[in-house]
Amino acid sequence: MVNTRSQTKMAENTNLLALLAEMKKSMEKGQEEMKNGQDEMKKGQEEMKNQIQSQVVSKVGEIKDHANSCIERIEEDVQSMKGEIGEVKGEVERKIEEVEDKGSTGKVKGSQRKSSSEDRRPREEAQ
Repeated sequence: MVNTRSQTKMAENTNLLALLAEMKKSMEKGQEEMKNGQDEMKKGQEEMKNQIQSQVVSKVGEIKDHANSCIERIEEDVQSMKGEIGEVKGEVERKIEEVEDKGSTGKVKGSQRKSSSEDRRPREEAQ
């Protein structure tokens, strides 16, 4: 009976060892599947990152182009305004010269008026 018991125990141990070996293989297979899944996730994340980066680069390019076109338009407007300012400045300078010319002739006339009004005062007072 001792032999049978030990044989039974050996058979049970063998079955347990086989079961453990099977569990180990199953666990290793599960770990390998998890590793493959993680690798796939990393690849997917990398692809998404690359797509987002290319979209960002594209948008940045669009924004730069838009900003440059706005700057060009503003520069054109500034140049146009400089031209208009130059024209107005020329007109103002001409008007100033006209006023100065009239003013210098007006001063003579004004002094003539002053003397003529002085001439008139005694007459008015005399009357």
